[in-house]
Amino acid sequence: MAALDSVLQEGLLVDRKWLGKHGIEATAVDYYLRTGKIETLVHGLYRKPGPPLKWQQAVYSLILLGHDVHVGHVTALAHHGYEHYLKLGVTQHLRLYSTRSLPSWVEKVNIEPGFVTMKRNPLAGVSTGLVDVPFGTWDWPIRYSTAERAFIELAGTIDTRGDILQAKEMMEGAANLRPNLLQVLLESCGNIKAKRLFLWIARTAGHSWYKHIDLSRLNLGAGKRQIVSGGILDTQFLITVPKEVQDGQQEPLF
Repeated sequence: MAALDSVLQEGLLVDRKWLGKHGIEATAVDYYLRTGKIETLVHGLYRKPGPPLKWQQAVYSLILLGHDVHVGHVTALAHHGYEHYLKLGVTQHLRLYSTRSLPSWVEKVNIEPGFVTMKRNPLAGVSTGLVDVPFGTWDWPIRYSTAERAFIELAGTIDTRGDILQAKEMMEGAANLRPNLLQVLLESCGNIKAKRLFLWIARTAGHSWYKHIDLSRLNLGAGKRQIVSGGILDTQFLITVPKEVQDGQQEPLF
């Protein structure tokens, strides 16, 4: 029988199935629970007693338990240095993308500021634009969206004037995005809205990398799309955008 300390690192959240695979039999689990060597967080989920959990520990635990997850959207953008653009005073829940449903304990375990599992993934099935970021004493690899991918993920969920203006402000600080990576991501993206809105925000930001994106290779769909009500129509990407953002390629909607 494997020794607990050789199997279970501090901070990991595991279930009986995982412990069994690593040589900790059911009777041993019960013994460790009785003696306080491990504790129950929610039904069927265990860890070594210790300091308050960090969200990165929960994410890495999901990976160990076989879930294909990555940190994306505004959480990834914050990691890449755009945190100061996020709304002040608003708790930003941690955005996770997963290829399948996550276990119920993700919502039950008390880890601040809490998780949001993103239901709309404009890059579903695409592995490009992800990077492993080491965390903690053991350098656990946690997968994040690159800034390029995270901006496209963000564009896929925007639906208010305030969201657009904040995204535009964030994009204005993104002078170093990689056009080659963006090209691959945009060609792989299956969400027309995300592509159009990302490209519009990128164009209005005016960075030099935007000129290196080959729009002729992108499927941008057909017809007009309303992003915000009462806005103006961008004549290149055929989406409605806030009136106060003017760059010469928009016309009023009558």
